[in-house]
Amino acid sequence: MTLVQRLLDRAAAAPAEVALIAGDGAELTYGELRRQVLAVRHGLLAAGLAPGDGVLFSVRPSPESLVLALGVVAAGGVVVFADPGAGPEMFTARLRLARPRWSAAESVLYAGSRLRLVRAYARRRGLLLPNLADLQVPGAEPMRHIHVGRRLPGVPRDALPFARLAAGDAPEPAPDEDPDAPAAVIFTSGTTADPRAVVHTRASLAAALDLFRTRLPLGPGDVVHTDQLMLGLPTLIAGARWSMPPLASPPGHFARLMRERGATHVFCVPVHLADVLDASPGLPPTLRYVLLGAAPAPPAILRRAVAAAPSAEVLSVYAMTEILPVAIASAEEKLAHAGSGDLLGAPLPGVGARIADDGELLLSGPNLCRGYLGADPLAELPTGDLARLEEGRLVLMGRKKDMLIRGKFNLYPGLYEPAIAALPDVAEAAIVGVPDPGTGDEEVVLAVVGPADLPARLRRALPGVIDHDALPDRIVVLDGLPRSGRTRKLDRDRLRELVSA
Repeated sequence: MTLVQRLLDRAAAAPAEVALIAGDGAELTYGELRRQVLAVRHGLLAAGLAPGDGVLFSVRPSPESLVLALGVVAAGGVVVFADPGAGPEMFTARLRLARPRWSAAESVLYAGSRLRLVRAYARRRGLLLPNLADLQVPGAEPMRHIHVGRRLPGVPRDALPFARLAAGDAPEPAPDEDPDAPAAVIFTSGTTADPRAVVHTRASLAAALDLFRTRLPLGPGDVVHTDQLMLGLPTLIAGARWSMPPLASPPGHFARLMRERGATHVFCVPVHLADVLDASPGLPPTLRYVLLGAAPAPPAILRRAVAAAPSAEVLSVYAMTEILPVAIASAEEKLAHAGSGDLLGAPLPGVGARIADDGELLLSGPNLCRGYLGADPLAELPTGDLARLEEGRLVLMGRKKDMLIRGKFNLYPGLYEPAIAALPDVAEAAIVGVPDPGTGDEEVVLAVVGPADLPARLRRALPGVIDHDALPDRIVVLDGLPRSGRTRKLDRDRLRELVSA
């Protein structure tokens, strides 16, 4: 069964139970969630959405975005996630590759991308928005539009209101979903000349949700606090309650809502959890699982999480957009790992993992995406990560592209950063190379977050922790490591600029 059918069946079994609590506290029952998804499905089909149609999706996490995305997939469409804030050139390149027939966006985004005063304000804030209302794929029919929120100036005149779709008739669908049909397209990287998008099918997404539940027990009565769709969906399929924090929720408010809603599970990016713990050192006693993902979890964060939630199990997820999840390790396992590298844990059931001759991790399994848009299907994913297998468990050694060259020695930062971050008073650690234009070698710079006297202590401690050839030429103390994106991933290019200055 595909993920939409599983959700519909679960909702039908307990229609009066609360499925989702929105950021503003509004509640949505399973019965109403099911009715709205079926209504959006029916309305889109009646409006002409055809199987395989791409729907450019520019709606932030909310109950409306959940219903709309599920309704699109239930109708046979493909949700195309393409961030309009990526810049007009990149957005246009992605549009050219995906060739969607529909666009779904919040009314305020249509207004902000079309009205001159709003566009000027957004530009001053560093946001260059494409004109969503005038989108057109070369050689294709005019694009259809769906708007979420009340109609504002700038919304196309013929745009379908989400509210009207969700309030319409909701006939039962025929069980004819094709599990191998594409369900989502997610742009990850690439340039304007060569954008890259991951294509997931209904079956690969359903397999991903099942794998989360093998390591993360979920059921009726549980409350999962997260804004992440790929954790919210297994929550709903299990009959639990999804607690959705408000957009841009301040750390203190995020923690307060966990307490008020009796959260049993929470997901955070490691850096976000650090902010939450700064605002609220103790996490709610109702928590049974603290899940960390989207970026490596430094030992200091793991220790803080364990201390803040002593009755909960702290877990770290290794996943990629192309295949998620891959492995889940507990904080205790990661902190007890005495060797080099970052322990990821054993591959989850059904996930195939092997190490290529050059050390690159190759992955396969039912949760692997179909491939990249416009490219041949994938049977195995070259991850770009360097890893090794120890007693059936994966240990991450670093990224191939992050390799630094020092004479004849190839230095992989990920091999040493976890060990450095585990030293006393080191909150975070990252290694970057600053190229020497004369020799071609790279100055190895270690950036750390901690007290001002840390470099002197690290000079004494590092020879006993990392290889001699990996010792840094220079140690720099920063207030924080630069990060980017919603997942606050380490921005090594920006870090290189900072330590060069």
